[in-house]
Amino acid sequence: MLNTLLKPVLLLSVVVLALSACGKKEEAPVGAAVEQAVVVKIGAVSPLTGAQSHLGKDIESGIRMAIDEANVSGVTLGGKKVTFELASEDDMADPRTATIVAQKLVDEQIKGVIGHLNSGASIPASRIYSDAGIPQISPASTAVAYTAQGYKTTFRVMTNDAQQGKVLGEFAVKTLGGKSVAIIDDRTAYGQGLADEVAAVVKAAGGSVVAREFTTDKSTDFMAILTAIKGKKPDVIFFGGMDPQGALLVRQMKSLGLSAKLLGGDGLQSSNFLTLAGADAEGTYASSPGQPLALMPGGNEFSEKFNAKHGVIQIYSPYAYDATRAMIDAMKRADSATPANYLPELVKTNFTGVTGPIAFDDKGDILGGAVTVYQAQGGEWVVAK
Repeated sequence: MLNTLLKPVLLLSVVVLALSACGKKEEAPVGAAVEQAVVVKIGAVSPLTGAQSHLGKDIESGIRMAIDEANVSGVTLGGKKVTFELASEDDMADPRTATIVAQKLVDEQIKGVIGHLNSGASIPASRIYSDAGIPQISPASTAVAYTAQGYKTTFRVMTNDAQQGKVLGEFAVKTLGGKSVAIIDDRTAYGQGLADEVAAVVKAAGGSVVAREFTTDKSTDFMAILTAIKGKKPDVIFFGGMDPQGALLVRQMKSLGLSAKLLGGDGLQSSNFLTLAGADAEGTYASSPGQPLALMPGGNEFSEKFNAKHGVIQIYSPYAYDATRAMIDAMKRADSATPANYLPELVKTNFTGVTGPIAFDDKGDILGGAVTVYQAQGGEWVVAK
């Protein structure tokens, strides 16, 4: 009888113990700690929609590659493992939108910004970043005004328009034999700023500016402007603007029988321009800050890695990659992702990047930036100077 009563009691005890074991969490061994990486957000801003989205995505991909590599290598700041996270925003190449997304990133407490592409977007956004004490490194904005505002948080890894305009203006007169030059710009901070520099250098080099016209960065019809210019019989037409308009411009030049040589800045020197303009691109000249990709210190290796992951390099991805590396490197040297802590180290940046030496002057401009002029030949950009 006793044994009969004990059986249910023993069975109940086993069930209770089993349930207790199932509900109990496994405890880490004494002295062991579970390390959780601290997330450090880096902002990326460029046009990701619209006519310039191919250039914006080129920038975003360069930033992402640098962040991915940093995460794979492992970074520790302040004794804690760090994971870098990309906070990407679309400014649509629009100054007003640029300020809106800049404030959004500040509110999200990002630790730094790589961008914007367009000078017209970078300039108004830079005030917002400066007020918040957040470093901004542009991989593409070339307008002199961008770094001339006196902000301590503003940097760029690309040659500015004063340097690029000097090369283009002298090339137009001395290399292309442009005694008469017509100039068109898209009225953006980039296009107009570069056109102003070119006009001044053309005159200083002994050339004559026979026409000065302007359009917008949304225009598609340039026939009226080109018809007026045709009567001036220029040797060279300089266009300060981006590749979507530049491709349409050169096609309309050819349809009007204009024999003048077309010359542009880095906004034209993309594979997209060659695709959009087709056979009409042949003979076009365009400059780009820096050395040709094949001559960059890390150009070939970067190209292989980028092409495998993201496709064709447009223009700016190597610069975006170097800008991101410069920011992360400054954080590592400061042992902190806090902007106030790593900003002094960012100022002292000095390393050899994919694009060349990366170091900044007291304005935040890249030191010793080169400029290369290319010509479209057989569907490719070939070094002309």
